[in-house]
Amino acid sequence: MPPDPTPPLHLRWFGLTHVGKVRKNNEDAFLGLCFDGHDVRYLGKTGESAMDKADFVFAVSDGMGGAQSGEFASRITVEKLTHWLPKSFKVSALGMTVNHSEVLQEIFHSIHNEINRLGRSYEECRDMGTTLSLCWFTPDRVFFGHIGDSRIYHLPKSGGLRQLTQDHTHVGWLFRQGKINEREARHHPMKNVLNQALGAGRQIIDPQIGAVVFEPGDRFLICSDGLIDGLWDHHLDDFLREAPADKNPAERLIAEALERSGRDNLTALVIETVAPEPS
Repeated sequence: MPPDPTPPLHLRWFGLTHVGKVRKNNEDAFLGLCFDGHDVRYLGKTGESAMDKADFVFAVSDGMGGAQSGEFASRITVEKLTHWLPKSFKVSALGMTVNHSEVLQEIFHSIHNEINRLGRSYEECRDMGTTLSLCWFTPDRVFFGHIGDSRIYHLPKSGGLRQLTQDHTHVGWLFRQGKINEREARHHPMKNVLNQALGAGRQIIDPQIGAVVFEPGDRFLICSDGLIDGLWDHHLDDFLREAPADKNPAERLIAEALERSGRDNLTALVIETVAPEPS
């Protein structure tokens, strides 16, 4: 008898957002989508699914410039993803090469243009903008797109935590150049001043696009800057690595960040790659 086929890799995800201790409204938003060549469906805050017949996208956005910015950003993001992603999956299923980087560039620029259009059309949306950090999971790797100061981290099953994205702030640039350390970056008076965002009346954007290969047991974290305000990178590494399979790691991250800070909205979206036991 032929050997049983290897069971497909699964994704397990956990998402949570919190208004924090100071602000009255939550401008953070997160979403999960699953899509094939025909349909896009929304994912719940937590769940698990096989990766053999669909791709998955998870994203976090942090709105600015109006009480509804996070909601607008989420709606516009879903609209653009729903338009572009099933087409890319269908092309791949036909055996044709998909340029994931080009697709992500198109999506980011479409969202940017739509937010700016709303800003010009409606006074309440003037100067509205948002960050966006997005992971697109395919069977063999994750493609990511990013703009702003939300973050994407990768924690391999064996190895240390690595920040995949760059903070689009002057303070982030200073840190990457080695001119300031993590503590100085956290307390810098201009740490929240963005030099790139979607919308916000900006004419030109240059989103960061990349990809990373993953293995079973790897974890990814997408989060807003409010989470980072309360947690250092070594905290993230510890809490993600220690999280048992039957617990929600996003809940612990939010709880720990609230205890240490909570001055901003907080969002954590944790995605795990899981190799199920053969039946």
